[in-house]
This record gives sequence, structure tokens and C-alpha cells, in this order.
Amino acid sequence: MMITPLTRHTMVFADDIQMGDINLKQPLPTRKLTHADPFLLLHHVGPLDQQPGESSVLDIGGHPHRGFEPVTFIFKGKVHHRDSRGNDSIINAGGVQWMTAGMGIVHSESAPKEWVEEGGQLELIQLWVNLPSHLKMSQPRYQGFQEEDIPTIEINNGKSTINVIAGTLMGRKGPVDSVTGIHASTITIKAESELVLDLIPEHNTVVYQIEGKALINDQESAAYNLSHFPDHYENISIKAEEYSRFLVVSGEPINEPVTQHGPFVMNNQTEILEAMRDYQMGKMGILI
Repeated sequence: MMITPLTRHTMVFADDIQMGDINLKQPLPTRKLTHADPFLLLHHVGPLDQQPGESSVLDIGGHPHRGFEPVTFIFKGKVHHRDSRGNDSIINAGGVQWMTAGMGIVHSESAPKEWVEEGGQLELIQLWVNLPSHLKMSQPRYQGFQEEDIPTIEINNGKSTINVIAGTLMGRKGPVDSVTGIHASTITIKAESELVLDLIPEHNTVVYQIEGKALINDQESAAYNLSHFPDHYENISIKAEEYSRFLVVSGEPINEPVTQHGPFVMNNQTEILEAMRDYQMGKMGILI
């Protein structure tokens, strides 16, 4: 196998962002990296300590989305999703919630009451994936999968583990049906181990380090670092200096104008105004 030359890629460190009562890490967008088409935003929440019976560390009430896919990867704790299309599910640690907002949907995300009473830790990542113009007004869809639904690949005698969420890797297909062919995996690598990860050359690839210390194509990386590999990379090398966790996502660039206003991502300002009007008129549904 030919290894891609270890050319320098873009690496950014996450900003600290305050959203309500939640302090989170935001490596995308930043001043250095405003977008990684088709990926618009990445928020890393936690780990947050939920004290038994105290106010919930996650309670995001009903709010709308249009024109993209909000995706939630749950690493610790549990997340309760409800939406205006009647979907109602609780996804546990190791699972994923993949929502195609399309023409518009209203949803909420919160920690389940039973889990709040018991207490524990909550950690998740929310990723915003853009949709091309011809899919922005498609029918909304929700896909929720538990850890046991996600195939696992062990490499180098278990020194590296890959959970395939979307797309196909090494013959294993993830459960998510991505309308734009997104590939998504979570990866763990034990200390002093190396993984060479094959990429799709036509895709932009994002590698976000959740935990640990590593060398990514010989550049030092640690928790909250995001590495962006533009299309043309065939593979990358990850050498873990200590136990490390990663989220790896890739997608074909859309190469269309992006206009964003809050929870709406469209191609121009007129479409944004239409989205605001439609939400106010109840056309995205009502969360009961």
C-alpha cells in the first residue's frame, strides 16, 4: 500500500463556547478554519457530571432546523430525542442520532429523567452536515442507532478499534443511510500503537481528537484538536502516544454558496427569510 506523503494538513484547536449553561468546545468553525465542506460545525460537550437528582446538565427545548443534518454522537450518558414528526427515542452511550432536517423539523434534546435521577457523566458531539441545494427541501428523517447496532472492526490484535457508523470501511457497512454518502467512524487507539487509515480521495476528511495524545501525519495532536484533510489525500497515519479517541468523518464537497442564520442553513438570504416565515407559521410542525 502506498502511503500518502506526510504533507502538513490544517490543524486547529477548539474554541471555548458558552451556550446557555453549557460550556463546550468548538473546533469548527474557527478563525483558522471557517468550514470543511460539507461539514459546518462541530460542538464537543462534556464530559459533564450529572449529580443525582439535580438540574439536568442537558435540557435543550424545542427548536427548528432546515437545510442540513444535525448529527449527535453519544459517548457517555443518554440523550432523549423528540421531534415534530413523532420520533421519540432515547439513545445510550456508543449510539448516534442522525437527523436530516430537510425542509424543516422541530426537535428537542435532553437527558432522560431516569438518568438525571441516577446521575453519571454525559459526553457528546454534535456535527452539522450541509445538504446540497436539491436536498435542502427534502422530507425530514430521523435515524437512531444504539451501540450494538454499529459494527466494530479490530485492527493490530485489538490495538485499534473502529466503529463504522456511516459508509463502508474494510467490508463493514455502518447502519446510517446517508443521503449524501457521508462516512463516519469513531476510533480508539491504544498507547504506542499506530493506525494507517485509508481515505476517499474525493472527500474532505475531518479527524477530531476527543481524548489522548497522538501524532497525525507526524503533527502533534491532543484532545480538542481538529485536523482537516482536503480532497486528494488517500490515507493518513495516526500514532497514539497514549490511549486516544477520535471522530473521523468525510464527505464530498458540495461547492455551493452557504447562508446560515441560527438553525437554518440555505443557499441565499431569501431562502433564510422563507425558513423563518415557515417556522413562524408552523409549517415545520409543532413539538407537543
